[in-house]
Formats: sequence, structure tokens, C-alpha cells
Amino acid sequence: MTRIALDPFVTDLDGESAALRAAGPLAEVELPGGVHVYAVTRHAEARALLTDSRVVKDINVWGAWQRGEIPMDWPLIGLANPGRSMLTVDGADHRRLRTLVAQALTVKRVERLRAGIEALTNASLEKLAALPAGQPVDLKAEFAYPLPMNVISELMGVDAADHPRLKELFEKFFSTQTPPEEVPQMMADLGTLFTKIVDDKRANPGDDLTSALIAASEDGDHLTDEEIVNTLQLIIAAGHETTISLIVNVVEALQTHPEQREKVLNGEIPWDGVIEETLRWNTPTSHVLIRFATEDIEVGDKILPRGEGLIISFGALGRDEEQYGPAAGEFDATRTPNRHIAFGHGPHVCPGAALSRLEAGIALPALYERFPELELAVPASELRNKPIVTQNDLYELPVELGCPFGHDA
Repeated sequence: MTRIALDPFVTDLDGESAALRAAGPLAEVELPGGVHVYAVTRHAEARALLTDSRVVKDINVWGAWQRGEIPMDWPLIGLANPGRSMLTVDGADHRRLRTLVAQALTVKRVERLRAGIEALTNASLEKLAALPAGQPVDLKAEFAYPLPMNVISELMGVDAADHPRLKELFEKFFSTQTPPEEVPQMMADLGTLFTKIVDDKRANPGDDLTSALIAASEDGDHLTDEEIVNTLQLIIAAGHETTISLIVNVVEALQTHPEQREKVLNGEIPWDGVIEETLRWNTPTSHVLIRFATEDIEVGDKILPRGEGLIISFGALGRDEEQYGPAAGEFDATRTPNRHIAFGHGPHVCPGAALSRLEAGIALPALYERFPELELAVPASELRNKPIVTQNDLYELPVELGCPFGHDA
């Protein structure tokens, strides 16, 4: 089996995903830093593995970890070994840790956030409208980033004053280009920051999920301080990064498919169709690291060996022709059915999926209603991905907003 090296600079994600699919349902890959794992690249096989009890999250099962082959300054160590949380445990421990978060993020409870999300969206749009006319705007920095970060911070009780430091640390956390000598300090700084947030909430509890996690641990759910801190870090990281990329990717998709954009704006295609197709076609999460095989597992005509690491290559399986037909590589907002698994599958499906969908479902229609003449400020071919192998993330999204609706040209 030929090993495919994942590009640390992510210069051609579509080409890389196509190469992974061509390798079959299970591909041998090399992660940045020379770490060898396997990748599942097809929809059906991914669904099966995501519910297979022989695939676990315990890093101690990983042969390379046992042999001391994974250095603590590996740039992706924070994703492979992020500490004890629902991301790294299975079975009863996973249910215990996940239940509190899932209860806070049910569709019904998330819907209660609608008014606040609408207010934050309108405030962001007002800031965009106040910018000098005719000046290109980085829509990611000015619109796609602030909304999810503000929403998840309010939900978790994180002070806005911590946002700049969080942004700085998460940039290093996800990047394959963080110098190895900076990785241990970055991980320590993240731990210190989130420990401070938890300590502050323990002293001054509020109506937020962090306070609820602390209260639950004191009422008998037995969450350790480490589990609370790591759960907070996980929710903040996942709760804003995915939604930022989703908003950016929808805008890019509509601007490069003008005939579908026109139908969306005149109501022929619903916004939820656009969002679901973007989740499939240009998924915010390109690869999820790492799970481990407790025994040899058949994957198609190949074997995932016992003790090996497995990544889920959502960017590849989202365009699987066996699942979506010969037009899998095309963006089609009218696609139905569209049973993608961009938010995962089975007991480990992302608990924040409803929140991400709600945020995008509010922000995007409001953006285009306010700025119906919005256009990319550069050719789509010039948009560059950040060096992050897990997130499908652009450096920036330069746009020209045009005249706000209701204003004279």
C-alpha cells in the first residue's frame, strides 16, 4: 500500500482528498512530522468504523505511542493527546462526560439562543456597513470569526477580554507550522488560561455551561478538575472553529456558483440546503485525529492493523461517489437526500452540530440580505488554506460588499 503524505501547507486539499479516495477505503498516510497512521476515506466504511467498539480513543493503545515514537513537541500532539475529556475516552466515561454537554446543547435549548445570535449578527453587519465604501473587507476576520467566538464564549461564560489570547493560542494549537520548541509552552499556556477561567467560575458561578459543569461535579457526577478544564477547552475550540469555516465556505461556494446563488437569494433554494451541501462538499473539518485499533479490523479489502492509529478523512469521504453518485464532486444545493456525516456519526457525533447550523442559518441569510451585491475581491483560485491538516480553514476571505440593501449607490 502506497503511503500518502498529507501536505502540511494544505496547498491542494481537493487533490489530496481525491488521492486518498483513489487509494481505497483505507489509506496509509503520513502526518506532518513523519507520523504514520491510516485514514478512512469512504462514507460507508467511515460510518462503520465510527460505531465499531474495536476502534477506541485511548492513546495508550497506539503502538507508536507505546514505543515512544511520538515526541511531546510534535506540532499535532495537542490533537492526538489533548488530555482527559469526552474526546479521549469511550464507554461509560464518555457517556458521563458527554451527557452534561449534550443536555446543554439540545436542539430545543440551542433554539433559545436564537435572539442573542440574531442580535450579534446584526451588530456585526452594522460594523460592516460602517466601513469605507469600496474597500475590500476580510469577511472571515470581520464577520465569520466574531460571531461564533462570541456565541460560544457567552454559552461557556468566557470573558471577551480573553478572546485575543485564545485566538493567538488556538492559531498555534491547530497549525502544523508551530515550531516544535514552542509546542510545550503553548500547551501549558492553554491549560493555564482555561484553569483560570474554571477557577474564576468556581468562585463566581453564573448562568453558563462552565458553571454547570462545576456544579455537576460537586453534585455527584464526579468530574475531575482536569476533565472540566479539558471539556471547556474542547467546546471552545470546536465551537468556534467549525462554524467560522462553515460560514466562510458557504460564501465561497455561492460566489463561485452564481446560478445557485441567484436561486438562493430569490428563495428557490432554501438556506438549509446550501448549508448541508457545503458541509458535505467543502466540509469545515478535513481530518479528525486520532483513534486506535484494539485488534485487526477489515476495512473493505484491507486491514487496519491492531495498535495502529486511524484518522477520519471527512474531506475525502464527503465526495465519495459510492455514496453520492458520479456528481459527488459537484456543488449542488438542491441535492437530496444529503446524508453526509460532516459532524460525525454514532455515539461520538458532535454535540454542537445544532448550534453550528443555527448560527450559520441566521448569519448567512442576514449577510446576503444586507449585502446582496457581495462579491469576492480576488479570484477564488487565489484563496489560500492555512497550514492546518484538521480544519479546512482559509487565511482570509477578501470581499467587496457593494451597497448595503436600502442604501443609495
